[in-house]
Amino acid sequence: MKQMFVYITTNSQRRVLYVGVTNDLQRRMAEHYESTISGAGFTGKYKAHHLIYFEEFDNPVDAIAREKQLKGQSRAKKEALIATINPNWTFLEMDL
Repeated sequence: MKQMFVYITTNSQRRVLYVGVTNDLQRRMAEHYESTISGAGFTGKYKAHHLIYFEEFDNPVDAIAREKQLKGQSRAKKEALIATINPNWTFLEMDL
């Protein structure tokens, strides 16, 4: 099984949250950054390319289920989750 990641990104003002799933977090963050240049998709439109939270999974089915769970949560619950590992919402993409 491939390693999978569920992640949350935000914009520079930390006003927008985007939840996604990928098997290559570094590549996916680069794609989100590129989308801000082209304006394509949600992350491009809202410039939500800063990584602020992620979880690792060994099973793709579990990762997809977790992504769906997070997408269904309120912003307040997502913020509380982010605060458990990244209370200052430090941008993590440079550490990949």
